[in-house]
Amino acid sequence: MSEIRSEVEERPDQVEQEAAAADVVVHGSSVEARWKKLPLIWQLRRSVGLQRGMLVAGLVLCVGFVLLAVLAPVITPYSYNQLSGPDGNFPRQAPPSAQHIWGTTVGGYDVFSRVIWGAQTALLTVAVAVVASIFLGIALGLVSGYLGGWLDRVLVTIADAIYAMPSLLLAIVVSIIISGGQSGFLPGILAAALSITVVFVPQYFRVVRAETVRLKAEPFVESARVIGTSIPRILGQHVLRNATRSLPLIITLNASEAILTLAGLGFLGFGINPTAAAEWGYDLNRAIADIASGIWWTGIFPGAAIVLLVLGITLVGESLNDLSDPRLRIRRRPPRAVAAATAKGDRA
Repeated sequence: MSEIRSEVEERPDQVEQEAAAADVVVHGSSVEARWKKLPLIWQLRRSVGLQRGMLVAGLVLCVGFVLLAVLAPVITPYSYNQLSGPDGNFPRQAPPSAQHIWGTTVGGYDVFSRVIWGAQTALLTVAVAVVASIFLGIALGLVSGYLGGWLDRVLVTIADAIYAMPSLLLAIVVSIIISGGQSGFLPGILAAALSITVVFVPQYFRVVRAETVRLKAEPFVESARVIGTSIPRILGQHVLRNATRSLPLIITLNASEAILTLAGLGFLGFGINPTAAAEWGYDLNRAIADIASGIWWTGIFPGAAIVLLVLGITLVGESLNDLSDPRLRIRRRPPRAVAAATAKGDRA
């Protein structure tokens, strides 16, 4: 023992370095393990084959549109409402050229700039709508499912009535009530987002309420109630985490529907004012008359943007849904050595 102690005393720097290295290894492994459990990273690691291809393709499309929305002022040569340049006014319905790579619209707007700026409008509106509907749906679902009684019956009746109405028609009515049909950039985004929020709140409400009704009868919730835990603490600490596990799947699927609802509002003329922001649905509406004249560029690019963004979000949602369901999840094939050893053991 004395020899070991003397050896440690003679080499204190080396001992400290080895201890620090061991600490780095332990903490590094924990950080790495924590990094592997992040959302989407965990799903990417578990996915194989077609499921991984769908998830990667969806993420590439979604990230691409996010980058386009963020870098719109840098990428686009013109603003979304710009009608003239250094050489004068833009030509109307001009075909793709060096000055306007995707041509111009019947109003004289640059199609490329309108499509890129439209990604910013779509993503911002959908983000506000989804976040607002999540908060309202979760809060109402927790309170309704846990408290029950007359409040639960009233909220369920209202949610069912809203859910029974056609989503686009309901969004049009709410948009007219809020903004009179059209408004500026921020008011228009808020009006469109609130219109979509009213449509989506019942979906989150029904899912969270059903899980809350199931969870409040579980032993851990009853134990918390017996020891005198307050209702807000029970809902926040015990029920919320377990009642919202399936919401990420609903969010991705609803986001694609929100984009279509926003495009429908703009197409029917109840969206954002075209001079206040670029909106794909409005551009498609203006391009209807161009089809008969053989002018394809005014409608194909905003239409392709809607299709690709909805496709990307849908691929992500469907992949997450498959990975969360053990019956649909594709299993990894075992290594050849493991498979051979297993087959050898079976023969024995």
